[in-house]
Formats: sequence, C-alpha cells, structure tokens
Amino acid sequence: MKIYGFPLSPRTFKILLAANHLGLDYTLEIVDLTKGEQHAPKIAAISPHHRVPILEDGDYVLWESNAILQYLAAKKPEAGLLPQHDIKAGLDVVRWQFWDSAHWDPACAIFIFEYVVKPLIGAGEPAEAEITRGTALFNRCAGVLEQELGKHRFVAGDQLTIADLTLGSTMVIAEPAHYPLDAYPAIRRWHGELAALPAWQQTLATQQPAASAA
Repeated sequence: MKIYGFPLSPRTFKILLAANHLGLDYTLEIVDLTKGEQHAPKIAAISPHHRVPILEDGDYVLWESNAILQYLAAKKPEAGLLPQHDIKAGLDVVRWQFWDSAHWDPACAIFIFEYVVKPLIGAGEPAEAEITRGTALFNRCAGVLEQELGKHRFVAGDQLTIADLTLGSTMVIAEPAHYPLDAYPAIRRWHGELAALPAWQQTLATQQPAASAA
C-alpha cells in the first residue's frame, strides 16, 4: 500500500495518522506541494484533480482524504474507527466527515493559507479581510463542534472514530495557523487527547523531513 501526500498538509496528516493508529503497512511517497509536484505526470495519471493525498493499494487507487479514511478503517474493522454493524452509528461518523468537507475544513483552510501557506510560498502578509471572514466562519463551526464535544469524549460518542481523525487533523496546525480557540475549552481538551495518541506523535515525525525539504 502506497500513500502519496505532503505530510505538512492536514489532509495528508489524517491519512498517515489513521494508517499509523491501525498499524497498517504502507510506503509514503512525498509529493511536495511547495514545488508543484502534484502536477507531475505520475500524479496526474492517478489523480484527475492533481491533488493529494492519494492511496494506491495494488491496482486500486483512491483519492479524497475522507474516502481514504473509510477504506483504511475497513481494513481493520475490529479497531472500531468506523462502526460496521450499526448503520446509524456508522452514518453518525460519516455525517461528520461530510460536515468537515462542507464547513470545518474550509473555515480552517483560510487561516492555514493566510498564516502558513503564504509564508511558505512568499505570497505576502495575511489579508485582514480574509482573517475577518475566516474568523466568522470558524466561530460558526467551532460552536457546533464545541457543543458536541461537551456531550461526550469524542466527536461521535465516547469512542475514537474516523470522525475525530477527520476533524482533528486540522488541529495539527492550529498554533501556527492562529485558530481563535480561546473560547472553546472542549475543543482544546479533545485536541489534547488526540495529540497524546502514540500514532499522532508517530505521524508528527513524518513532517520533519518534509519541512526540511520545503
């Protein structure tokens, strides 16, 4: 199994985090987004949108990070990251993945671009108008997540699932991206629990060579 991705990206981080948590064997092929390697012919041939992460398992190729998470979870159903025998519990997890794509990820992405990506590519200072827009979106989403995490330990209940890996991956960059988290103690508590996972620390280590290369 091969994973193509850029470890500094939260979307790649979530895939590596899941694979490490599940103890799956994989090879990581770094695709440096800062150098435009996602447009190389090899990547274009397996990803029509020229985006990573991409999973290649034999002849099977899968893109879209949240779909890849479901695939990895299905490889070890006994780990419970995606409930297999309770359709309502399973859909509760998947619902949060849709919410991530539609709401949480886009809100976080504004801060990531303004505070992290711009310095990497030399695109100037953060745009005040974008930070204002991002803050409004972030607070709207964080309020929903904070309320849910006030009810139970993890996003979809008291057990870790791919809902947590999906949403929590953006937290790996929370500090340099300056997420406005002061008003959200439950999110900060949840982030602390995720960061304490052995797999989280293992995945962080993959970022070091990528950061040096970038």
